[in-house]
Amino acid sequence: MRMAQVGEVMERRQVAVYLGALAVGAVVGLVAPSGVGPGLERAITPVLAALLYVTFLQVPAAELLRSLRAGRFLAAALTVNFLVVPLVVAAMFTFLPDDQAVRLGVLLVLLCPCVDYVIVFSGLAGGASQRLLAATPLLLLAQMVLLPGYLYLFMGAGLSDLVAAGPFVEAFLTLIVVPLALAWLTQAWAARRPAGQRFTDSVGITMVPLMAATLLTVVASQIPKLDDNLGDVARVVPFYVLFLLVMAFAGRAVARLYRLDVPSGRAVVFTGATRNSLVVLPLSLSLPDPLAVAAVVVVTQTLVEVVGMVVYVRAVPRLLA
Repeated sequence: MRMAQVGEVMERRQVAVYLGALAVGAVVGLVAPSGVGPGLERAITPVLAALLYVTFLQVPAAELLRSLRAGRFLAAALTVNFLVVPLVVAAMFTFLPDDQAVRLGVLLVLLCPCVDYVIVFSGLAGGASQRLLAATPLLLLAQMVLLPGYLYLFMGAGLSDLVAAGPFVEAFLTLIVVPLALAWLTQAWAARRPAGQRFTDSVGITMVPLMAATLLTVVASQIPKLDDNLGDVARVVPFYVLFLLVMAFAGRAVARLYRLDVPSGRAVVFTGATRNSLVVLPLSLSLPDPLAVAAVVVVTQTLVEVVGMVVYVRAVPRLLA
């Protein structure tokens, strides 16, 4: 079977692959908690950086510049993510468990829009996934710039005594600057050399396996931590489900406000609903011990969201027809 055919098969079955990766990760984490957890936790950032490199590689530099001129779509994506979502989170915040670490985990994950598998699920639902893909670097940069301010507004100045700026800077460099720069260098190579184009084509089909590896690594490394925090985790699940429900209709309202076509509107719904749990996880893992449960709260959102996305793929085309 040719490489392109392998890629097509994986793309058609990617949702099943992702659900399978989550299941395998859960089994591995439960069966060998002490043996795999620490090692896999250290692997999260490299695997995620590789995934984002491949993601950025799909966005030509010229396309990224053109996306900045896609006024209404970009404005809608920024509005739903950085105005509507914080308002929804603010409405839920009072009802969250009082535990500071739990609240911080919920804020970290819900205030940051997804930049990876949102493209996949949006495309499956007939959304303008290429527009969303082109906007990905901007969304990633915006959330890293705005997140500290949002955390300050929700949790106050005292949070700065517990949360250092270093991990945020490190995550920005490791997960944004380096993968994006490498992707653009690879694109330049591909434009000038046949070997570069062949490399780019071969790397492009690794998106699904890398996403599966990331999900498996994250779940297997964090599942063992559930034993001591099951009560805290259980209390945030309803908020994650409610968030998905609310953002489906909020995203549709924003799409209509900006008079977007149906594919673009669906993409806006998906970007408003899906959150950046994989990218903010390294931030939550760097928190001091009193806030360690925040990482488990972040991973729980991933588990809820992936199941929710399976529902979204069927529901959003009916919501925006």
